[in-house]
Amino acid sequence: MITLTLKEAPSVPLEAEVLSPDTIAPLTIDAVRALPVQLGKRQRRVGDFFAVEGEPGDEVDIRGDLHRVKWIGRGMTRGALRIHGSVGMHLGSAMAGGTIDVWGDAGDWLGAEMSGGVIHVHGNAGGQIGAAYRGAPSGMRDGVIVVDGSAGLEVGMRMKRGTIVIGGPARDFAGLQMKGGTIVLREGAELRTGAWMNRGTIVSLKPIPLLPTFAYAATYNPTFLRLYARRLAALGCVLPYDEREGSYQRFTGDAAVPGRGEILVWQPHR
Repeated sequence: MITLTLKEAPSVPLEAEVLSPDTIAPLTIDAVRALPVQLGKRQRRVGDFFAVEGEPGDEVDIRGDLHRVKWIGRGMTRGALRIHGSVGMHLGSAMAGGTIDVWGDAGDWLGAEMSGGVIHVHGNAGGQIGAAYRGAPSGMRDGVIVVDGSAGLEVGMRMKRGTIVIGGPARDFAGLQMKGGTIVLREGAELRTGAWMNRGTIVSLKPIPLLPTFAYAATYNPTFLRLYARRLAALGCVLPYDEREGSYQRFTGDAAVPGRGEILVWQPHR
């Protein structure tokens, strides 16, 4: 395992996409220190900002206040990346495999356009989680993102497949233009959830304001949620499905597109 400890938080954003098991694993420790990073307009070295210790491999620990460090784990396909502290934008962007754990908060575009792997943020996260970049047709295509805390705008925007779980409240436009996959909102969301949704499933465990273009369809307990509940339990996420405890109201839409997505809202028995 190799450990990188930030010496001092950079005064401007530091672009460090080389901080990934794919890049680090085959190198010597001196080669890791020499890897290029971008500080504003200037190219610098990893060793200028991080104390590097241990043996390079598929397990990478990064420590420090990284809220100005961007693109960590970009395109990652393997291994384990553990971040002890808050981290900046684009963490796990285009990730295809491996695991990322963050003991802190994460910035915007967490797991944007990822196609595999697992990201678990044990704090809050910004907007555009698992989303498509501006002008891109599709966002997240597979994988799992779990955020224990709150989330910002446009969670899962144009996502195609995969699962996103938000433990705290999410802001507006969760599931915007969603094309598939599943979003679980454990504490609900603000306005315009599922706007222009084509396909996919949004599950809210709290009541949420719905657009008038979503129509009530039924109240029941979907069988597929049992499978999701077992899978998410391994990540510490509880998803109710027992009909003795409650049921889900199903709404279909967004009719403005028109779309064939669904929003399931949990209704516990009183």
